[in-house]
Amino acid sequence: MISTDVAVIGGGQAGLAAGFHLRRRGVKSVILDANTHPGGAWQHFWDSMRMFSPAAHSPLPGWRMPPQPGEDFPTANHVVEYFTRYEDRYDLQVQRGVRVVNVRRAEKRFLLETDHGDLSARAVISATGTWENPVLPEYPDQQLFCGDQLHTVDYKSPEPFAGKRVVVVGGGNSGPQVLADVSQVAETLWVTQRPPRFMPDDVDGRVLFDVATAREAARREGLEHEGVEGLGDIVMVPAVKDARSRGVLKRRPMFEGFTARGVRWADGSEWTCDAVIWCTGFRPALSHLDGLDLTWTDGHPATEGTRSVDHPGLHLLGYGDWTGFASATIIGAARTSKSTVAELIEFLA
Repeated sequence: MISTDVAVIGGGQAGLAAGFHLRRRGVKSVILDANTHPGGAWQHFWDSMRMFSPAAHSPLPGWRMPPQPGEDFPTANHVVEYFTRYEDRYDLQVQRGVRVVNVRRAEKRFLLETDHGDLSARAVISATGTWENPVLPEYPDQQLFCGDQLHTVDYKSPEPFAGKRVVVVGGGNSGPQVLADVSQVAETLWVTQRPPRFMPDDVDGRVLFDVATAREAARREGLEHEGVEGLGDIVMVPAVKDARSRGVLKRRPMFEGFTARGVRWADGSEWTCDAVIWCTGFRPALSHLDGLDLTWTDGHPATEGTRSVDHPGLHLLGYGDWTGFASATIIGAARTSKSTVAELIEFLA
C-alpha cells in the first residue's frame, strides 16, 4: 500500500494550489485526480465560457496566468493550458484517472480507497469542487415532457439547438451566459425564481475580489460591510452585454410545471419548447467523505476555516466562502491554500 503524509483529492485549481505549497514546504504528498487530463472543471465548460477577470487577476501561487492574445477575459481553454503548464513548471506529480471512492479512519491515519488501490495518509485535503454534483430541480409532470432536458454540465455549444425553442432556467451567471449563447441560433425563453440582479457594466472579477477582500477585513474587525451582494448577481461579461443589446435578457417568472410539449404557469399559460437547459448550480462533490460521518451545517460539512471539526488532519479546500472567502475562484483558492498547508504542517509536527 502506498503511504504519504498528505493526500490531495482533486487536481483542479484548489488541488494545484495546495500541491504548490506542500512541495515548497517539503511535505511528502500526492495529488489524486479523477480526470484523465489537466484542467479541473475548466476542461468541461461550454465552448464560449469566459472568465470574469483578466488573466493577471487570476493567479495560482508562484506564477501569474499569462494573458491570452486578443482576449480581455480568457477562455476556459486558456485556463486549462495554464493549469497544464503550471503542473509542469512546479513538477506537481498528479496521478490522473484515479478516483477516490471512500475515505475512512484507520487508527491515526486516513485510508483512501480508490479505483486503483488503497492509499494511506496522515492528512487529507479534499479539493474536488462542485462540478460533479449538479443540482437538478424537480417540477410537477416533468416526466411527461417529450423534449430534451440537460444541465449546465451537459451543455457545450449552441449548434444542437439551431432552429429550436429552448427554455433556459437560472438567475446566476451561467444562466445568462448560456442564454446569450443559445439565443444566437434558437428562440429562447429565460425563466428565474427571482428577478435577476445585474451588476454595473464596469464591475468584473477584479472589483468582486476587492469587495470580497474588504468585506472579510471588516468581518475580522467586527464591522459591517455590504459585500458583493450589494452589487448584484450577474456579471456583465461581453456575451451577456451583447444579449442585452439583442433584447434577449427578458426574464419570465419560474414556471409551475411541465406539459408533454413544454412548460406551464399557474395562470394556465404554456410555452412549447424542444429543450430545457437547467443552469441551476451545484453542491459540493463530497460523496468520497461519506465514510467519515461528518457533521453537516448549512448544507456543508462543519469546518473551522478549512479544517473539519470532526477529524483533525482533514481539510476541505476551494468549495465556497465557507472554506475561505472567494475560495471557489482561482485567486481565492490560491490564498486559502497557503494557510491550509501551514495549519497542516503544524498538525503533522
